[in-house]
Amino acid sequence: MSTQAKVAVGGVAVGVILLWLLPFWAALLVMVGIPAVAYLTLDSSQRRRLRRVGRKQIGH
Repeated sequence: MSTQAKVAVGGVAVGVILLWLLPFWAALLVMVGIPAVAYLTLDSSQRRRLRRVGRKQIGH
């Protein structure tokens, strides 16, 4: 199993656990908020590199 697949499976597992433990709005806030805050903590060069890599993977 690739690293990306492991991350995806872990993300789904965390999402299901959060939906089970928290109300829907709180779980949604956590699932959207954590990646958003992580992206905002990157400096501009890291954001550029992340966008460039994402575009390359989409275009294959």
